[in-house]
Amino acid sequence: MQPNIQPRTNPVVKPNKGFQVWWQMTRPHTLTAAFVPVLLGTALSLQHGKIHIGLFLAMLIASLLIQAATNMFNEYYDFKRGLDTEHSVGIGGTIVRDGIKPKTVMQLALIFYGIALLLGVYICANSSWWLALVGLICMGVGYLYTGGPLPIAYTPFGEIFAGLFMGMMIILISFFIQTGTVDTTSILVSVPSFVLVGGILLSNNIRDLDGDKEFGRKTLAILLGKKKAIYLLAGMFAFTYLWILGLIFAGVVPIWTLLVLLSTPKPYKSVKGFIQGTLPIQMAPAMKATAQTNTIFGFLLAIGIFAGHYFS
Repeated sequence: MQPNIQPRTNPVVKPNKGFQVWWQMTRPHTLTAAFVPVLLGTALSLQHGKIHIGLFLAMLIASLLIQAATNMFNEYYDFKRGLDTEHSVGIGGTIVRDGIKPKTVMQLALIFYGIALLLGVYICANSSWWLALVGLICMGVGYLYTGGPLPIAYTPFGEIFAGLFMGMMIILISFFIQTGTVDTTSILVSVPSFVLVGGILLSNNIRDLDGDKEFGRKTLAILLGKKKAIYLLAGMFAFTYLWILGLIFAGVVPIWTLLVLLSTPKPYKSVKGFIQGTLPIQMAPAMKATAQTNTIFGFLLAIGIFAGHYFS
């Protein structure tokens, strides 16, 4: 019998209907974590020549499919392990809340992976077959994030894996398929994405800290405690802005990338929300603000790089 985790529940959650069920199952607020790095890596490649639109679109779609499939694996295994109920906070729990069969969720995730593999063949055929190995590792991490005997998401290393494979690696692959190389600039510019994508997971774990602890998870938020985890999240936000300022002063990125400062209200809202919230439902807006920080920051950074290329 699973313990009754009150902090994870919300008695007013209503089931989704129709197409909304399937759309919410992809956890759309996380899909930008796949879209923005592809855009950013492609923007960086402009300095090496024209953009191959076919490769850009293939990489974009494949990344979105892998992210959506990873979310579905998470949905499936959270249900199997009893973490989700019909009252779960957020958009997880569609199996128990909306009546979708677990088998259907897993099959759809594998179909998404299959399509991503086909797109990967096209990408490799037009760039390098070494990417096949990199892509398979990324997909393996996506599955093992919540699947397997020791899910990555249940350990203190979830933030690192999420940031590395769903942030930095996507930027570098997107850059590589356009240029045939990876340079220092692309690595340096990918660091904020590494940090902010990891921040999305950290914010999720802060929200679910009490419930995850009851189920025996050993997330970073649990090891640090809520207060220190919020301090870490705030530090991660500050680091990303300072990092870009440093790159501007070093001449690595154009002055246009100061546009990222327009996103600062979102991390402020996130940290404030976590400090003031005590229940998961109260901290949900703060978690959303963390995801929005990653999206807006990355999008503005890409715009700044595009602008630097065309107007400098």
